Amino acid sequence: MKYSHSKLFTLLTLLFLSIGVFAQGSSKFKVVIDPGHGGKDTGTNHGKYKEKDIVLSVGLEVGRLLSKHSDIEVVYTRSTDVFVPVKERSVIANEKGGNVFVSIHCNGVASTSAYGTETFVMGLSKNKSNLEVAKTENSVIMLEDDYKTNYAGFDPSSPESIIGLTLMQEDYIHQSIDLASRVQDGFTNDLKRRNRGVKQGPFWVLHGAFMPSILIELGFVSNKEEGAYLYSKKGQKELAESIAVGIIAYKKAYYGSGVTTGTVVKENQSKQTKATSTKNTSSKSTETKVAKGVSFKVQIAASKRVLPLKPQNFRGLRNVTMLKSGSLNKYFYSETTSYERAEELLKEAKDKGHKSSFIVAFKNGKIISLEEALK
Repeated sequence: MKYSHSKLFTLLTLLFLSIGVFAQGSSKFKVVIDPGHGGKDTGTNHGKYKEKDIVLSVGLEVGRLLSKHSDIEVVYTRSTDVFVPVKERSVIANEKGGNVFVSIHCNGVASTSAYGTETFVMGLSKNKSNLEVAKTENSVIMLEDDYKTNYAGFDPSSPESIIGLTLMQEDYIHQSIDLASRVQDGFTNDLKRRNRGVKQGPFWVLHGAFMPSILIELGFVSNKEEGAYLYSKKGQKELAESIAVGIIAYKKAYYGSGVTTGTVVKENQSKQTKATSTKNTSSKSTETKVAKGVSFKVQIAASKRVLPLKPQNFRGLRNVTMLKSGSLNKYFYSETTSYERAEELLKEAKDKGHKSSFIVAFKNGKIISLEEALK
């Protein structure tokens, strides 16, 4: 049976809603790790450097490190050298109620001079190099027997054919970008790898995951020096540690040390009294203790485009400001020094349709973690 893009979108949206309800009982932060390729799909190969082996080793090490944390649960799309169809990877992530989806890959091109790490989120891009990476990763579906039926006529060489499906990731785009940025920062600042940036691309493996999702390119196996690093135990261990640190930092920023699916939990929430009404919010005895000089805003979007700060561009929300962050423009709703009021503003933003909005803490004009703000 063939489905149009609109029918497929409707069916998957209904699936997402049912999964979301089912997953509400989860008490752990679930990280879905997707080592790319596997089995008959070797990925990009240059000599003895095989992508499928490198990413599996790194993925398993990331999972091992994360599993040391009692409030984190790790799910793998594959943990051995087996072939897993692309569309099944996001299905696994959704069925397990993942909080984030992390797909791990390596680059490989004809040139031996290219090197460095880059991390992608789902999106349309006209950048030639971004599209080439996406085409290479998407071409894996052609190894599947019924790919023409299973992928509704999707053409790996034509990213435009996925336009109708990118809508599924729109609600998670800025959280995906934040997670990708944390991973890239670790590669760049801690490991001193060349930073090729956080980018957008039309990756099939990302579009069906109903959660913040990223695709990491660890480096180029086609580069002699970098290929050797990726193949080495030392390199794999360092990369895995950096990815794990980025994921943990993301978790702390959005969920604190405890986890309730879909809800930001403060680091010391169990010891604090939360306000139950606007009246209580004004009472010093029930207010969450906030570090001096800290204020809160609600991030509602992130984009490379500069959007006029008009209510119609933000589903009717007023008091929207923009902050330039690298190549991205981050958009924030309102500002307050009260964490309880910030939670009310967050609800207002979500009620307006910004479902993946989240609270961001500022001090001296710079973003800090909620853990640092709520001392």
